Amino acid sequence: MSTATITLSSKGQVVIPKEIRDELHWRAGTRITLVSSASGVMLKAVPQKTGRKFEDLIGMLKHQGQPLSIEELCAPVDYSADGEVTESRNDDSA
Repeated sequence: MSTATITLSSKGQVVIPKEIRDELHWRAGTRITLVSSASGVMLKAVPQKTGRKFEDLIGMLKHQGQPLSIEELCAPVDYSADGEVTESRNDDSA
């Protein structure tokens, strides 16, 4: 983490030094949130939205082959009477 001293302009503007912008990967147009506290201020980049919607993700994970039954989907997990989850064994000798 770098440290820099900057000066507030008469219009209330500050320039974030290039070294720090490069370190944080802040480019022109990066939205920044200013959070004030008793000890000073903190600058945080606003997370960029990807533009994807939940609906865009439907169908991304494709299953090849026949559909699985509910029993097959639940087979790796054995729910015991006390609610603890334990791994079940695929033991065909029963």
